[in-house]
Amino acid sequence: MKTTVKSITQHLEKLVPLNLQESYDNAGLIVGNPDAPVNRVLLCLDSTEDVIAEAIEKKCQMVIAHHPIVFKGLKKLNGSNYVERTVISAIKNDIAVYAIHTNLDNTLGGVNAKIMSKLGITKELEILAPTKFNQEFEGIIGAGMIGLLENTMEELEFLSMVKSRMGAGCIKHTKLLNKKIRSVAVCGGAGSFLLPKAIKERADVFITSDFTYHQFFDAEGKILICDIGHYESEQFTHEVISDMLANNFQELVIINSTIKTNPVKYFL
Repeated sequence: MKTTVKSITQHLEKLVPLNLQESYDNAGLIVGNPDAPVNRVLLCLDSTEDVIAEAIEKKCQMVIAHHPIVFKGLKKLNGSNYVERTVISAIKNDIAVYAIHTNLDNTLGGVNAKIMSKLGITKELEILAPTKFNQEFEGIIGAGMIGLLENTMEELEFLSMVKSRMGAGCIKHTKLLNKKIRSVAVCGGAGSFLLPKAIKERADVFITSDFTYHQFFDAEGKILICDIGHYESEQFTHEVISDMLANNFQELVIINSTIKTNPVKYFL
């Protein structure tokens, strides 16, 4: 049986249904013919123009990204911005573009589990903010994750470990609380909305991104906030997607993009 765009998307959506995504999201097949054959797929965080060019170079018929390239409706398609140019390039070169975003964020084995794995946190892992049971998905769903370090760590030691393992250019954080770290809460991407829950669950530290200046005050000395950057928190998502595909499509060539799409740069 040949592999098609549809067979790949159906498999992914069986594991991570589209109805698990947030209402504002646009996960799913964004560009492409569902019946088109696929033998090479490119995995990435952001399906930018450069990523589509990489897909063309590497003869991939499909790009699977975490972030949807089209987040809001397109009223025109004349190449006036990077979103339109990316879509035009994908269409002209018969490359399907698929996004698996907040539906992957909201599953126990998704983005946040990968962050925990990178940090070596394996004890008592739970969804930080579980939501109501979903009839089409067997398992707990919800935002963020919380777990325990095998051994407690000093704050500066912990920050150094996070910076190294997550490849962060820097870590923005609240004042040190002069206490050991044991309970760790995380949320890939913009997770400031989970701060109250992390405090309620008595996490010692909350790792996420996109905190604004005033939101740092909300820690109120109860928790250490670590903002490691949006790209940095989700850059390993392609490994999750690869694992979801590898066992079911043995003849499919799965390629990880080499393009660093992070728009944020650091002057060191």
